[in-house]
Amino acid sequence: MGPGDLNKAICDLPQMSDPNLVRGLASPDDAGVYKLGDDLAIIQTIDFFTPIVDDPYTFGQIAVANALSDVYAMGGKPLTAMNVVCFPVKSLDISVLKDILRGGVDKILEAGALLVGGHSIEDNELKYGLSVTGTVHPKRLVTNSGAKVGDKLILTKPLGTGIISTAVKAKAASEATAAKVARYMATLNKKASELMQEIGVHAATDITGFGLLGHTTEIAQNSQVGINIFLASVPLFLEAEEFARQGFYPGGLHRNRDFYSTSLTIDDRVPAHIQDILFDPQTSGGLLICLAPRKAKLLLDRLHEAGVEEAAIIGEVTSKPKGTVTIE
Repeated sequence: MGPGDLNKAICDLPQMSDPNLVRGLASPDDAGVYKLGDDLAIIQTIDFFTPIVDDPYTFGQIAVANALSDVYAMGGKPLTAMNVVCFPVKSLDISVLKDILRGGVDKILEAGALLVGGHSIEDNELKYGLSVTGTVHPKRLVTNSGAKVGDKLILTKPLGTGIISTAVKAKAASEATAAKVARYMATLNKKASELMQEIGVHAATDITGFGLLGHTTEIAQNSQVGINIFLASVPLFLEAEEFARQGFYPGGLHRNRDFYSTSLTIDDRVPAHIQDILFDPQTSGGLLICLAPRKAKLLLDRLHEAGVEEAAIIGEVTSKPKGTVTIE
């Protein structure tokens, strides 16, 4: 669902309160967080979607990497996972599901987590993902509301997966392009999360369905700061630029633009197709990390050394206008 429809659906739900509820509906973040004790909190999240690649095993890997990402964004460690499966048993061979689940469990093992069960239903449309429980020390929890004026922003993966996936479905993308983007989507944000925790950060989120501009706007609004994005520094898939020019847009892109545009200031010189990539809903995108300037270069160097080669400093936090993102 787009952010506008989602907001309409949940806006009248009663707000839950509990002294140990650290992040919930009253403080929207990448996942829910509940404190069990002074030195332990659990992170809970769920994510599942329809296939975005043809290969079942690769789809399973991507779906799991995407579901685990919320835990990594909040500085946590995935602990247990449960499969969420919707499968058309009358139209697809069960071997397809076996390959999806095999891809998923391989990625769960790579994360050092445990698959403990799941739930499945028969559905006309295939869907797969995970419910994930992670752990974090309450004092080391990373939220999307802690950005401070002067912070630099680091993005760890290129943008454009939604546009390219749309082109793949339309048979307009080469096999090499599809394989490259799938490799990025299947890559865990584990290493980036571990490094940002070692060096110390003020805020973070993962770039997924609301696109770079949507998730950056949430940091700006929740932290009550302004954010400037330096367009020339933002890593993009080159193929995404070409497909954006050709009009390969996922539906979520337009919904993101409609909902977040009032909180954005975009320089008139930014080409329309580049704006589209900034709104593009990502699947298993990178982390967006806010940290002190003196630490930003150190983290960037460490990320590059660890193989997160596309990571880049893409912006900075400002004092105003609060709750607004400026692209220049």
